[in-house]
Amino acid sequence: MSTNSVDSFNHMSANQLNERLANEALVIVDIRDANAFANGRILGAQHLTNDNLGDFIRVADLDAPTVVCCYHGISSQQAAQFLASQDFSDVYSLDGGFEMWQTTHPEKVER
Repeated sequence: MSTNSVDSFNHMSANQLNERLANEALVIVDIRDANAFANGRILGAQHLTNDNLGDFIRVADLDAPTVVCCYHGISSQQAAQFLASQDFSDVYSLDGGFEMWQTTHPEKVER
């Protein structure tokens, strides 16, 4: 995991996520479109959209490690930065996104 001094979120690789999931509870939010989410997601991921964002923030544990997943790890950086700006203290962007997760850990994809 690397910390980017400009941003207030961290980066996490698919392998790092897999290792951490074996030992701790992480909140995983997937910001891809509804169709992509329905066709496959990281086990236990919740779909985060503009429509449910307010509710998510309202009930979230702001100190829980929260990993943001998108398609390729690009959009998740902006979403992770946004969550960090909302007082989430331990936010990660999944490098390579769902595509990397599906490639490296296909057995941990929920459909």
